[in-house]
Amino acid sequence: MLCCNETEKGEGWGLMKKALITGITGQDGAYLAKLLLEKGYEVYGLLARRATATIWRLEYLGIDEKVHLMEGDLTDVTSVIRAVEEAEPDEFYNLGAQSFVGTSWKQPQLTAQSTGLGALNCLEAIRIVNPRIRFYQASTSEMFGGMPEYPIQSEETPFHPRSPYGVAKLFAHWSTINYRESFDIFGCCGILFNHESPLRGIEFVTRKVTDGVARIKHGFQKDIHLGNIDAKRDWGFAGDYVEAMHLMLQQEKPDTYVVATGRTTSVREMCKTAFAHVGMDYEDYVVIDPQFYRPAEVDVLLGNPEKAEKTLGWKAKTSMEEMICRMVDADMERVERERKVSG
Repeated sequence: MLCCNETEKGEGWGLMKKALITGITGQDGAYLAKLLLEKGYEVYGLLARRATATIWRLEYLGIDEKVHLMEGDLTDVTSVIRAVEEAEPDEFYNLGAQSFVGTSWKQPQLTAQSTGLGALNCLEAIRIVNPRIRFYQASTSEMFGGMPEYPIQSEETPFHPRSPYGVAKLFAHWSTINYRESFDIFGCCGILFNHESPLRGIEFVTRKVTDGVARIKHGFQKDIHLGNIDAKRDWGFAGDYVEAMHLMLQQEKPDTYVVATGRTTSVREMCKTAFAHVGMDYEDYVVIDPQFYRPAEVDVLLGNPEKAEKTLGWKAKTSMEEMICRMVDADMERVERERKVSG
């Protein structure tokens, strides 16, 4: 098997491509690993042993024994360098981060180190080990901050992050562009708007709602406590979005792309969809709780995916309603299994 150092036709690509994914145990990492395996890649994943992360998502997708898990930590540049040297990847996808906005207010330094400096460490490892590695940085719509004078966000919209998470992601985003321009690194930034799935963490509002719906339906809880349910988000399906990540690294030149559906929906409407799927009215079960309000709220996020559609040939396939119903169904099955186990 050829690696990126044993080139074919002088292009720098081997017979079987290798990919290194940070955050492989997360929602996006698991879906991306599955996609790349289906495309014939050899997939490596960086796993921080100090973390509490498990491989349940990889198991859920049936790929836990098909990927190579490597010990490493984004906050330790030497461990990232070792991972790059060992994996010899053609493509490096940096999806690892402290990615929950609410937690970033409680742990801003940890967020800055893992989400911001972690990306810089990845870029440094590429620069030192092999500058021909193609790099993907998971940027986020939270960098925009939802300024009212820019109701639709594109690649040209000014940034105004309103959380420590958004600030850290913006550092990672501009670091990638800086290395692209300064060291000729093939670095792409995907500004992904909210994307969900049955693999979403329970701390995120969509999964909190769909899991809550299942638990209420099965009699395990009485209600769901939420914050600002009038906040609006551009929600897509994570399985669709990882396809855009891969497409970015197959282009002739590196660039930045907004990945979104082009449609915004309120948390209230999302709740209505989730509860209606099991024949319930959300107004009977959703409790507005001030503790879930954030110090600085992003009221509306709506992405313009025109560039990704035209250049990458990518378009979101899954509607918000279809995605939420899938999530409710998956959580109904999970809770039913718990009920049987508990007797």
